[in-house]
Amino acid sequence: MEQYIMKGGNPLVGEVTIGGAKNAALGILAAAIMTDEDVLIDNLPDVRDINVLLEAIEEIGATVERIDRHTVRINGQTIREVSVDDEYIRRIRASYYFIGAMLGKYKSAQVPLPGGCNIGSRPIDQHLKGFRALGADVKIERGAVIAHAIDLVASHIYLDVVSVGATINIMMAATLAEGQTILENVAKEPHVVDVANFLNSMGANIKGAGTDTIRIKGVSRLHGTEYSIIPDQIEAGTFMCAAAITRGDVMVKNVIPKHLEAISAKLLEMGCEVVEFDDAVRVVGKTNQKHTDIKTLPLSGIPN
Repeated sequence: MEQYIMKGGNPLVGEVTIGGAKNAALGILAAAIMTDEDVLIDNLPDVRDINVLLEAIEEIGATVERIDRHTVRINGQTIREVSVDDEYIRRIRASYYFIGAMLGKYKSAQVPLPGGCNIGSRPIDQHLKGFRALGADVKIERGAVIAHAIDLVASHIYLDVVSVGATINIMMAATLAEGQTILENVAKEPHVVDVANFLNSMGANIKGAGTDTIRIKGVSRLHGTEYSIIPDQIEAGTFMCAAAITRGDVMVKNVIPKHLEAISAKLLEMGCEVVEFDDAVRVVGKTNQKHTDIKTLPLSGIPN
């Protein structure tokens, strides 16, 4: 699609059901290959990045069964190589999650440098710092990250900058390392917590996700699981703001209101009515709304 044509002038009224969080799903799908047993994942968003990642998982030899648009069964027992093909993976930035997943499971990974992102420069130096701290030999050759380890050994790692990707990636590798790894100055976003919960459902021992410090006690293996991905807070926030700016009345369903507090606070500040339910938020725009200033920040700020 090359363009969108929008005709405004009408308030948005009705209800919308929010899909699964893409940023959580990307980490969870990569982590799903870390066991040789079946992993069933539902509430999966049907978007390009997810579909490309599933193609890449299938390409390295895992079994991928699409139950329906939002449910997939993955089995990593048949993975035949630890090298990910450029054809798929350069199209999405989340390619780097294969490094942590395969380094944890196979102690080896060869993954092209990430693509698919035009949001400025987002280096992966913190990812590599974490892998090296766990005992891996990591180098970049011919546009790919090549990582090997005889064994992964727990370490105390302090991230120089807060990074969602590095937090998730190092957490995956450390899950199968020997001993207790302590990660400090980590990201606290809901999708970090969701990946940690998913790994725990597979038998990992991860504590502290959602705080500044995550403690990971390594286990020898992971097992199969069934897991439902959290709702997408960015999609939900988009519809909430759309209801406000059109002076509409929208019920946003299948959400976790706690994840939307920063957005709800700004809408209330503008003069909107925001009503929270167990798994829904209703936003009612008002004619006398005021302007406000918004700045995107890591949790607990407005997500970008």
